[in-house]
Amino acid sequence: MVNIEHVSVEFKGKDHAFKAVNDVSLRIKKGEIFGIVGTSGAGKSTLLRTINLLQKPTSGNIFIDSVNITNFTGSALRSVRHKIGMIFQHFNLIHTKTVYDNIAFPMAISGLKQEEIKNRVLELAKLVGLSDKIRFYPSQLSGGQKQRVGIARALANKPRILLCDEPTSALDLETTNSILDLLKDIHQKTKITTVFITHEMDVIKKICTRVAVMDKGVVVESADAYDIFALPKHPFTKKLVSHTLNLELPKRVFNDVKGVLLKIIYSGEKAEESILSDVIRKFGVDINILHGKIEYINEIPLGILIVNIKNENGAKLDNIIKHLKQRTASVEVFHG
Repeated sequence: MVNIEHVSVEFKGKDHAFKAVNDVSLRIKKGEIFGIVGTSGAGKSTLLRTINLLQKPTSGNIFIDSVNITNFTGSALRSVRHKIGMIFQHFNLIHTKTVYDNIAFPMAISGLKQEEIKNRVLELAKLVGLSDKIRFYPSQLSGGQKQRVGIARALANKPRILLCDEPTSALDLETTNSILDLLKDIHQKTKITTVFITHEMDVIKKICTRVAVMDKGVVVESADAYDIFALPKHPFTKKLVSHTLNLELPKRVFNDVKGVLLKIIYSGEKAEESILSDVIRKFGVDINILHGKIEYINEIPLGILIVNIKNENGAKLDNIIKHLKQRTASVEVFHG
């Protein structure tokens, strides 16, 4: 659906040039929610804006439906952008226009008839839960309601691609969750190809099917969202994942613990099996669970435990770890 091939974006200053995006290649499949995550300054938003050529690549090519649009201008570019909706971090609403007129604006530019515009506006206002707000102005709306207007406006011309540039970063946690639920519901109903930019791994976890991790303008890792959380490969990805899983132990635990500490990751159906109980029965050991959780990413369970095994000799411990590795995604010895 969207192919980004060796795209770089370079900004030139008086004394030096800066590559915000450096030789990035990605394939975004039709109908998926593809996330691009990274810290501030990673180049995420710049890369996103190359898809609709709001930012022209310095080098490389952008393909949509196998058509190279990189050098499109004028009416050809307008035709492409007509198929691409965009949601912004800070809403970008026209403050002097009502909710109705903000949603209608892109359709009016496209030359639709007033009756078509009216029907579509009412349909979209209902979809985003703002049927009772269509005569309100942006100043009369909450942040979440403003973003719902932004979503409706992005969908106005029935685009095939939806670009979301940090659409929840200006919202509180509760409102963020409601916006993510709305976008998931819209995706289920329309199957629109969605590209979602964020710096929050928790957002990726809740909405994305596949993910690219960016750092300093480079994609360091790309995989299914589940695999990114279950078995991250790049050190930067591991750092991001560790923050969102929040399995840090107090220092006193490391100072006081006797024996060995294991970090065990369960994936898929194994996350719901009684693996530790089996180990206790098979090896006759005491296992103390210090921390753990099960999360669901794309409805697949991911379980993470930190456990303490005390006073076992090396050979027996090696057999326990070997047994756990055969039945889990990974086992890491990080103390003892």
